[in-house]
Amino acid sequence: MQLGDLEGLMVRRRAGLGLGDFLADPMIAPLRWPDDVVEQWLYDHGDNGSFQRDYGHIDLAGILWSLEAVTAAELSEMPTGASDDGCIEEYAADPDHWVAVRQFGIHEGVARQWAELGTWKRPPVLLDRRLVTLAGTGLQVVEGRTRVGVLRGRRRQGSLVAAQHQAWVGRPRP
Repeated sequence: MQLGDLEGLMVRRRAGLGLGDFLADPMIAPLRWPDDVVEQWLYDHGDNGSFQRDYGHIDLAGILWSLEAVTAAELSEMPTGASDDGCIEEYAADPDHWVAVRQFGIHEGVARQWAELGTWKRPPVLLDRRLVTLAGTGLQVVEGRTRVGVLRGRRRQGSLVAAQHQAWVGRPRP
């Protein structure tokens, strides 16, 4: 299954399909992905044009997810998809702004998390680049570009940034 196969499901989501029903859908449930990954990538961005261009060719059933510690150094060099090239650096240019505007709803506590622990509140979604291109190496940011940009910008400012950060990492299934 690929992102394009979710078109009908994404129409239903835009019409009000809740996350619980999305997770239980016969197209999504068999993937056995963590709910957080499904929400951040497929539910929130499954019909995003940039994501379709960058990840539309990937076999979603061929991804195995794990929550992993990733170093701040790795994240500081990690690319995102070609369609959004440069966006992480845009967020990194003014990390204080991007933290400040995330204070309500699901973003409540983001500023405190950065100030006290030097990390994000919610793990971003990263992919092993071998899933994107056969010649790929390392990891790539799928969702969480603002979070990674804030990390980069805070490192440059000399603000508190933890040495390691939790992230959802998708790798090819064995």
